[in-house]
Amino acid sequence: MLKKVLIANRGEIALRIMRACKELGIGTIAVYSDADQKALFVRYADEKYNIGPGPASQSYLNKDKIIEVAKDSGADGIHPGYGFMAEDATFAELCDKNDIEFIGPPVSAMKLMGSKIDSKKSMMKAGVHVVPGVTEAIKDHEKAKDVAHEIGYPVMLKASAGGGGIGIQKVDNEKQMEKALASVKQLAKNSFGNDAVFIEKFIGDPRHIEYQVIGDKDGNIIHLYERECSVQRRHQKLIEETPSCALTPELREEMGKQAVLAAETADYYNAGTCEFMFKDGKYYFLEMNARLQVEHPITEATTGVDLAREQLRVASGLPLENTQDDIHPRGHAIECRINAEDPLNNFAPAPGKITRYAEPSGPGIRIDSGVYRGFEIPPYYDSMIAKLIIWAEDRDRAIARVKRALWEFQIGGVRHNIPFHQVVMDNQQWRQGTYDTSFIPRYQILDQVIEHVKTLKSQSSGPKVAAAMAAVQAVNVAMTSQNQPQIPTP
Repeated sequence: MLKKVLIANRGEIALRIMRACKELGIGTIAVYSDADQKALFVRYADEKYNIGPGPASQSYLNKDKIIEVAKDSGADGIHPGYGFMAEDATFAELCDKNDIEFIGPPVSAMKLMGSKIDSKKSMMKAGVHVVPGVTEAIKDHEKAKDVAHEIGYPVMLKASAGGGGIGIQKVDNEKQMEKALASVKQLAKNSFGNDAVFIEKFIGDPRHIEYQVIGDKDGNIIHLYERECSVQRRHQKLIEETPSCALTPELREEMGKQAVLAAETADYYNAGTCEFMFKDGKYYFLEMNARLQVEHPITEATTGVDLAREQLRVASGLPLENTQDDIHPRGHAIECRINAEDPLNNFAPAPGKITRYAEPSGPGIRIDSGVYRGFEIPPYYDSMIAKLIIWAEDRDRAIARVKRALWEFQIGGVRHNIPFHQVVMDNQQWRQGTYDTSFIPRYQILDQVIEHVKTLKSQSSGPKVAAAMAAVQAVNVAMTSQNQPQIPTP
């Protein structure tokens, strides 16, 4: 078993990994920027080291500095979390060169899956279902027009090294191609240092379904079933759930086998996620995210598998604790990403000091967070405040529990997107499970959120709020007498 792990990340994911380490008796090392000196993950770690100023390029993306800290502190493993250097093969190679275990997949698998072109070629050869398109980089707009003509407009231009929704553009006709290709190639070069772009058939308004896989170094690979991630804004996920309402039992098993086949094709081990587009009963492999995902807790909630623990065990050379036959998902789980965003300003990031913070609690509720009252959310990183993870026996009860938890959640001092989640939970298409990736614009969800926020503001000092606060206070009096945790006032 690893003895001491450096977590090359911050916020709630750093804290999540440290807790898994603590349960396994592994020492923890935090690296932090000037902006995170007072963060919870820094307080929690056994050892902590400042690695530079607030901007990520000068701290959390400083490979040499992080390796230096790992060597000086005696770390025998580095966990990259997600984001930052989680899928950076050059960083994983640095770990290997310095005899430090990179807690993730092998470098060869990272390189393969880091190239959408190379991974697509490998998947096609292995028999994995992929989106129709080409498997070579498009060098000029004339070639792009020929390819698009062949597979039929509309098409998608995609950066081979892209991720996070960056470097993707739809092209509807030949007139748009030259300008669109130049734009995507430039964006890809600026964002990823690689301007390779390929073309796929555009599949309009699909559902986004991903499969969690995990493998050990002995070649054992299993899947932990699917997560639906179709509620997105600008290709960024906002709400995830499992199981998906779209899949039949037969499709669920078939797609799981395809996910395992994809991982086997890449000689993969540790945790990863195979992403699929799904429409009209057909599915297409998109890519594999060679890391732990933000939404991994809902898989943990339904399968009972601690993914961070398994990552640490696999990195230590131990076999998986489960076989495929051991995995029997139970109930329904939903995750809402609670972000510091301004709903009245196109959901722009809204960093600042949290002046009030109270998390919901009760059966089936898990909060993954790295903040507290008085914490200053820095402007340099993702604006996530917390992840609200809900489990219940079925979907209807899970949605009801989400609504109750959102009502209890208190965040003051910064604008946040809880009103967005409240609007979605009351939406008829969401409740029926008949949504896809066009859900937010199609049903004008953001406009509804703006109206919801305005209504909340107008009622903030009205009789309804006063009555609600009085009711909660009355319950708290009763709970106090029974030594039960109190409910936060709205």
